[in-house]
Amino acid sequence: MTASPPSPPIAALIQMTSGTDPQRNLATIDRAMADAASRGAAMAFLPEMSLLLDRDRARSGAHIVREADSPWPTALQDMAQKHGLWLHSGSMPLLADDGQRRVNRSHVIAADGSIRARYDKIHMFDVTLPSGENWTESAAYAGGDTLAVIDTPLGRLGLSICYDLRFPELYRALVGQGATLVAIPAAFTVSTGEAHWHVLMRARAIETGCHILAAAQSGLHDDGRATYGHSLIVDPWGAVLADGGTVEGEAGYRIVSAPIDSAATDRARQAIPLDRSREMRGITL
Repeated sequence: MTASPPSPPIAALIQMTSGTDPQRNLATIDRAMADAASRGAAMAFLPEMSLLLDRDRARSGAHIVREADSPWPTALQDMAQKHGLWLHSGSMPLLADDGQRRVNRSHVIAADGSIRARYDKIHMFDVTLPSGENWTESAAYAGGDTLAVIDTPLGRLGLSICYDLRFPELYRALVGQGATLVAIPAAFTVSTGEAHWHVLMRARAIETGCHILAAAQSGLHDDGRATYGHSLIVDPWGAVLADGGTVEGEAGYRIVSAPIDSAATDRARQAIPLDRSREMRGITL
């Protein structure tokens, strides 16, 4: 009898409404990771600012220290080991090594609790929106300058965060380093989410031939902001495999999951061979 091929590994996005209390956020993450593990997930993904979402910079400053002094990475490492899951932290605010400005940092943590990759958000959200909202992330945060791609149980994962989504050259560079899937944790505003979220996520998937894993913040937060939700898993052909909508569960989170079929990347890239077309035209951008 011929053995059946192994089932594709499952990615679990944890959609949250993170607030100003890191301990409460950690408790929610712990429950959600236990839930993801019970569903057979190989890897869980948190949203941007999963540990602390607070636009009051004076108040949030009491919690934000250099990574070496922060309890947050260690707490997530312990959870990954306890639940036997790889974990993408979404992101957390930390002090830069120089102690001057903050960084918006992601971690990829293996199921044994070891940190396998770090990524600091490159593009700062400095915008004035038609809704009247004004955001100047660079006033407090320093942008990163290094790409990160790491092997995981789901495939070779490229890292990015939220506003990075709008810069397609970043995703092309990640594919150049072998990425077959990309994490885009986010805390998207409602106005930009309604206008751009789905179309940009699908575009990044189509143009790279990658799975997109976008865990999102959702709902009304302690600091008064509202975020769009709709955590998305998109396949390399641009099909939405799972959408978290906007409502959280009674536990304070929602699990959004789907199997990640690595062969889908090969099919999409063979059907529309973008790299070969660029080479034929001599484009070296």
